[in-house]
Amino acid sequence: QVQVVESGGGLVQAGGSLRLSCIASGLTFDDYALGWFRQAPGKQREGVSCISRSGSGRYYADSVKGRFTISRDNAKNTLYLQMNSLKPEDTAMYYCAAALWSYGACSGSGATAFNYWGQGTQVTVSS
Repeated sequence: QVQVVESGGGLVQAGGSLRLSCIASGLTFDDYALGWFRQAPGKQREGVSCISRSGSGRYYADSVKGRFTISRDNAKNTLYLQMNSLKPEDTAMYYCAAALWSYGACSGSGATAFNYWGQGTQVTVSS
């Protein structure tokens, strides 16, 4: 049984940092491209950052470029998202997702390519 579990969310002041983690079990981790998505109340789900199976390919949404860093440790079946210089508009539920082999687009519309999803971890940035 595949399980995807996020952690690391919380409440932080603007300008602060958080590190999200996602552990996936029950699958061959390095067969999967991975991504972080987020959804704020009343807004559509958006792709934040995605990473290829080897980690050599990384995508960032324009809104987080230069502030967020995605990485993965295939030996630990773990995906990370380091979030720096957080802004109130980063407030959302953050989800980890896994796509077998590769993903088409790291975006809300591309989310259908992702096979497995976690339950999410809440990130709240106060101004």
